[in-house]
Amino acid sequence: MEEIRCFIAIELPEELKQELARLIVRLKARQPPPAKWVDPASIHLTLNFLGNVAVERIDEITMAMTEATRQIPPFQLEVKELGAFPNINRVQIVWVGISGELDTLIRLQRLLDSNLSQLGFNAEARAFTPHLTLARVRDQASPEERQKLGKLIAGTTFEAGIIKVKSIGLIKSQLTRAGAIYSRISLAELGGGLTLP
Repeated sequence: MEEIRCFIAIELPEELKQELARLIVRLKARQPPPAKWVDPASIHLTLNFLGNVAVERIDEITMAMTEATRQIPPFQLEVKELGAFPNINRVQIVWVGISGELDTLIRLQRLLDSNLSQLGFNAEARAFTPHLTLARVRDQASPEERQKLGKLIAGTTFEAGIIKVKSIGLIKSQLTRAGAIYSRISLAELGGGLTLP
């Protein structure tokens, strides 16, 4: 039985990816600690990570997505401000924040969780925290280097603009030595409607 690794996400417009690319260049120029920087072309807003899924289940997952999106009208999100997990003093992950119509985004994510759990997928254990991951700090980075990166993040202003959310995608993630390669499998439009690639 063939399986694919996949997740459900909101894909970003090209202009925003270019803004994120410029931000990454700015941050790297300040010589942060060793980190794995995300390729800006592949940055997205993950709603649900599904893991390895049998290819035969793609249709039912897409239908669960369509059921969730049918109840949600198109909405807008804002991309701005930098932050870090778990916190600014012990940086492990560097992210850009999401604001705007968060109530609608969270409702969409919960509907997806509910529909997917009926198909046997586990709901996310952690609370949904909307963000765009920019980098993961490598294990060998010292506490001092992590704090220095935290100060850099705190001192960097960033405002990239608006995402007009009109659809969500089921995305295939293919892991390679060079990093993950993402390709859309299906698309569910907000307010009803299903579009295959």
